[in-house]
Amino acid sequence: MSNVWERIKPSKRKLVQLYSALLYNAYLKGFIKGGIYTGKVKSVCVPGFNCYSCPGAVGACPLGSLQGALATAHDRIGFYVFGILILYALIAGRTICGWICPLGLIQELVHKIPTPKLKKSKVTRILSYLKYVFLAVFVVFIPLYIGFTKDMTVPGFCKYICPAGTFEGAVGLLANPANTSLYGMLGIYFTRKFVILAVIGLACVFIYRAFCRFICPLGAIYGLFNKFALIGVKVDESSCTNCGLCVKKCKMDVLHVNDQECIQCGKCIDVCAKGAISLKAGKIVLKSSDITLKALPEEEKTAVTKKRKNIATIAWGIALAVLVFALVWFNFLDPASKTGVAYSPNTTAEEGETVIGFEPGQQLDDFTIECLDGSSFHLKDYRGKIVVLNLWATYCGPCVEELPSFCDFATKHSDDTVVLAVHHPLVTKPVEPFVKDHGWTIPVAVDQEDPRIMWDKVGGTDAMPQTIILDKNGIVIENHRGSLTPEMLEAYYAKAAEVEYKGEEAAE
Repeated sequence: MSNVWERIKPSKRKLVQLYSALLYNAYLKGFIKGGIYTGKVKSVCVPGFNCYSCPGAVGACPLGSLQGALATAHDRIGFYVFGILILYALIAGRTICGWICPLGLIQELVHKIPTPKLKKSKVTRILSYLKYVFLAVFVVFIPLYIGFTKDMTVPGFCKYICPAGTFEGAVGLLANPANTSLYGMLGIYFTRKFVILAVIGLACVFIYRAFCRFICPLGAIYGLFNKFALIGVKVDESSCTNCGLCVKKCKMDVLHVNDQECIQCGKCIDVCAKGAISLKAGKIVLKSSDITLKALPEEEKTAVTKKRKNIATIAWGIALAVLVFALVWFNFLDPASKTGVAYSPNTTAEEGETVIGFEPGQQLDDFTIECLDGSSFHLKDYRGKIVVLNLWATYCGPCVEELPSFCDFATKHSDDTVVLAVHHPLVTKPVEPFVKDHGWTIPVAVDQEDPRIMWDKVGGTDAMPQTIILDKNGIVIENHRGSLTPEMLEAYYAKAAEVEYKGEEAAE
């Protein structure tokens, strides 16, 4: 039995990867409820690739944040995003890719599927430069160009390619039975990205870390800092014989140890016959060859082994304590964990009873919210009128594209309809001047973070835009997640107009 365990037990690196994946996604209630964490910590970037919209994610993806910062560069410079990326890069470089990136772990697990494998070659080495093209075009050019020319936030890589967003975010949410209503907002972008996800996933079966090697822009950024990073694989030149075995055995497209393609996994340490390679954090040795240890006198070897075990025990003890605290905090103590959205109906009702909720047939709970023009929007004041509520954000491209049609709609049906646009609690640029610059005429409000005035009342998500149509009695006619064409908006209006107003007493 012990021999079987020796063959299948995870390496220390795998344990660290699993630990990081769980820590990044410590909001386990998200997987159960089918919602995402929206607390204040969510604005903090984690080091590795992990989608913001993953049900368990407690932090932001650095690549998504970088695209957002570039898209709004004409208004303000995102010093935090640039600073945190450079800090991560200077501390660890691509050690982040090899040890604490959940997407890297997924690729390695997929690669274990028994099939013929494509070995690295001059062709794969050339293809490894493609990730710099993806970085330049989708991460830098598209957000900057659209941000400057159209004043819209379009994260090119997230929108058109990112497999983490598709797998962790979209599929992660859609897999929950509570989110069946989200299927109606799927369109061509999701179909394309799902095909891209399938192609990349299939490639990873045959090619070791195909996404990391040929596509990942985050790895491209971190790789540029490998030579300067505090943590990384180092070579003792006095012991190295330049045999080239380390490069030959490496599955990445490295030309030498610790170049921009090296993910610092440490496998080269195990194959070096001279023990010349080690993983260090400054002068502290994190991992070294057993050859080096065996060369020591027995007494010194015992002392070194004992010291390493003590350090490992303390390190894992601290790590587990941090993980336990994170799990307890994000799932039970954090106020945001108590107000997370589940997308199913709020309550059930007896026949003939009006239920407070946000699904069609339910009555939307009353709310009052302050608008940017200084007025107050009190929902009950609009009994007898059709109410259209639109959830949007300045950084949501589809939201900005569809809002002019809502303004036209509000003007056309001003006699019996009121339209309110409510901005997401997360504000990345001043909303009032943004609205004025676009010339929008409908009332606009900004929801607050804690507690949120109406986001939870309407089943609001980060997958904007979202539109809720109420009939004259305050009953939900439609809760539509995704963009609306003018024709669709008119159709929902016609459906709401068919319902007879029952008067104030019936509406109470």
